[in-house]
Amino acid sequence: MQAYLAEFIGTMILIILGDGVVAGVLLKNSKAENSGWIVITVGWAMAVTVAVYCVGQFSGAHINPAVTIGLAATGQFEWLMVPGYIIAQLLGALVGAVIVWLAYLPHWAPTEDAGLKLGVFSTAPAYRATGPNLITEIIGTAVLLFGVLGIGANAGAVGGDLSAVIATGLNPLLVGLLVLGIGLSLGGPTGYAINPARDLGPRIAHAILPIAGKGSSDWEYSWIPIVGPIIGGIIGAALFVLLGFGG
Repeated sequence: MQAYLAEFIGTMILIILGDGVVAGVLLKNSKAENSGWIVITVGWAMAVTVAVYCVGQFSGAHINPAVTIGLAATGQFEWLMVPGYIIAQLLGALVGAVIVWLAYLPHWAPTEDAGLKLGVFSTAPAYRATGPNLITEIIGTAVLLFGVLGIGANAGAVGGDLSAVIATGLNPLLVGLLVLGIGLSLGGPTGYAINPARDLGPRIAHAILPIAGKGSSDWEYSWIPIVGPIIGGIIGAALFVLLGFGG
């Protein structure tokens, strides 16, 4: 149960700080309004770093179903624990999104653009094209898994067990820098969900919260930041194992 609780808390922290920086940049009359993409990508990198520092020793800080499934699919994590991890991640993301809504409560009504309000909670593509959008999410998440496993291997992780090493020393910061690199280099086309819980949990929050003028939750697109990262996670983890980089 400790590992499941850690995944809940870690994902909640991830979303509080990650969606929080997006809210600061997008919502009307925020002191960070219009501060741009660099601020968003750095904020998400710090969100990942803090979350990994907080819970890595207890659960390996997957905080992402694509990581959990990618490790399980390559024999580096127990399938028996996968459902509990994913449920904890989704619930953590949902609660984190609600907390962001509360933190920015006065800013929703003055923000007229419904798309900006949705953008605080979930991703959307710059150009809506199913194939390219899916490919972007696959590539970004494959890089994420390959990079995380590389960081873990360099720190002495064996067989994909990240819990013993991922939260030690500078490793959480390295994971955050990896996410920063993905955001800067690959985030432009789709907003780099690279995490089904990060997108789905807050999207559900957007759908159920009483946000004035919020518009659609864009469920038509919602499957791409779920399916793409799962495929990419499996590919990234599989490549790492097949190349023998895990020792």
